[in-house]
Formats: sequence, structure tokens, C-alpha cells
Amino acid sequence: MENIKIKKADLEDLELVGNLFNKYRIFYGQDSNLESSKKFIEERMIHNESVIFIIMKDSIIPLGFVQLYPSFSSVSMKRIWILNDLYVEESARKKGIGKSLMNKAKEFAFETGAKGLTLSTAIDNTTAQKLYEQSGYKRNEMFYHYSYFFK
Repeated sequence: MENIKIKKADLEDLELVGNLFNKYRIFYGQDSNLESSKKFIEERMIHNESVIFIIMKDSIIPLGFVQLYPSFSSVSMKRIWILNDLYVEESARKKGIGKSLMNKAKEFAFETGAKGLTLSTAIDNTTAQKLYEQSGYKRNEMFYHYSYFFK
């Protein structure tokens, strides 16, 4: 694809990112809720709680985004970034867009002095797993990850 650029999203991009985020949530089985999606992204931006990169074609057509959340490794005493959300428009898939976003996330993590990035994905999301492994990510075989959720 030609004339593709990745930029760090800001409040001026809220409409674009909010729309992509809503589609991302729908992909994961959630009901569409554009207003709540935009509000959620707006809160992350206002409070500097995440970093979002958006990939655009011709500076006007959003193709996807990646959202990173900051965390820390206590053992290494360094920042790590949680690659929490990655979404590519269906029409832009299999064209290197996801890989470009993954590379941007790695570049950003390195530039911020982080130890690295971590992510998780659904066991049945083999397409994403292939992308992650092609991008140099290794499946963690040393730790089990547990979750506790309130209803």
C-alpha cells in the first residue's frame, strides 16, 4: 500500500480512533457503542493512561491502531509496555498493516527505554498469533497468567 503513515494519536484523532476502537470491540463480541468507545479513548488520552498509534492512508483513511498501556517489571526495575489492543480494518488485512503497527510499538518501547512489550491473545486467534510470532514475539512457556474479574 502506498502513502501509509503511522502517527501517535491525540485528541484531534478521537473520532477516527473511537470508530476503530468500536469495531475492535465488536470483533471481540461486544455490542456496538460508538459514544462509549469514544469516551473511553478520550479518557485514556486526557489522563495519559495509554499511547495509541493510528495508521492512515493518504492522511485521511484510518486503517488500524495499536494501544499500549504502561506497566513496570519490578524484578528488572524497568518499564514494560502492554500491547493491549491491535486492530486493522478488514479491508486492510493481509497487507502488512498489522506488522507495521507491531513494529511501531516495538520502536516506541525501545525509544522509551522499556525492557520490552507484553501481550496476550485468545487461544483461538491463530491469525494474530502468527503475526506476533512473525514479529519476534515468543509465547511465554515459563509463567501462567491468571485473572480475577469482578462481575
